Amino acid sequence: MGIVLIFGAQMPVIKVGRMAGQFAKPRSDPFEIKDGVKLPSYRGDNINGDAFDEKSRIPDPQRLIRAYLQSVGTLNLLRAFATGGYAAMQRVSQWNLDFVLHSEQGDRYMELAQRVDEALGFMAAAGVTIDHPLMNTVEFWTSHECLHLPYEQALTRTDSTTGLYYDCSAHMLWVGERTRQLDGAHVEFLRGVSNPLGIKVSDKMDPKELVKLCEILNPRNKPGRLTIITRMGADNMRVKLPHLIRAVRQAGLIVTWVSDPMHGNTIKAPSGLKTRPFDAIRAELRAFFDVHDQEGSYPGGVHLEMTGQNVTECVGGSKTITFDDLNSRYHTHCDPRLNASQSLELAFAISERLRRKRLRSVNSIHKGHLDLGYMA
Repeated sequence: MGIVLIFGAQMPVIKVGRMAGQFAKPRSDPFEIKDGVKLPSYRGDNINGDAFDEKSRIPDPQRLIRAYLQSVGTLNLLRAFATGGYAAMQRVSQWNLDFVLHSEQGDRYMELAQRVDEALGFMAAAGVTIDHPLMNTVEFWTSHECLHLPYEQALTRTDSTTGLYYDCSAHMLWVGERTRQLDGAHVEFLRGVSNPLGIKVSDKMDPKELVKLCEILNPRNKPGRLTIITRMGADNMRVKLPHLIRAVRQAGLIVTWVSDPMHGNTIKAPSGLKTRPFDAIRAELRAFFDVHDQEGSYPGGVHLEMTGQNVTECVGGSKTITFDDLNSRYHTHCDPRLNASQSLELAFAISERLRRKRLRSVNSIHKGHLDLGYMA
């Protein structure tokens, strides 16, 4: 997806993965009831088990150790992939596409990969080396919600060269909808660490409260410190987001705006399974870009939940997954994810949108009218 966006939109992409530590799960209800049996809710593998029985739902502190070791193993695997040559640009046509090889998205990707190969061949023929580290490695950052404070505190360290505190459980941490109270413990903890931070924002967020929260978490207004991750649904996005953008701009705050089109579009299928319609996800992304165009601000990123597996958890997309298909490969223990084909389809749609903006910007320059609203 990163290659699709970089090559298609001609823009740099920072890749952040919600992995290597997402073991705590916020829940709206502390209890779950099935067939008249009431048990404590599953709160993530850091705390208890997903199986619906009394033993699994008892909190077990040993799970913290197992989660930590699992995170270490995942990080080591990521480092190996990122620096061991697997991520080399020369391999774009060899990367494992598994379930999208014989599909419209797979064909589009292979066509793009061929163009990348041709560009690399031209660079090599012109004397530009392709052995540079930038061409053979990839920077990949990790992120998760700062939810389980005892776990996060245990992994917080002081940088001996600066004296600043960093939570070493992830590069980037975010505060969620349920834990972003201005006087809450999670905000108090996060304002004390120097990691880049995210703020999850729904249509319930008051613009004045968002400004106060940004000022608490980033009192020096440091660029790159705060990312606001919006999750509202397409219709709410067009109504609510403009007010948030204006409030942040009027306060002079520097933030990065990111769209999370997944969480605001969760529905329950007739079978009882949670799912997300692909068309609704795409509609919220379109609304996100449209609002930023209208407000003259910058759409800074996209937060998607996805897997490379051939799952059937979100309905729709070019392969047209239906409600009847959900049961065939529904593997998530948490929220429904896009599969590889659906993820690539969104990447191409975003790439096309960014490419059109770039072309409009170039045309404006050629006409002598530079429109800063289209400059990245």
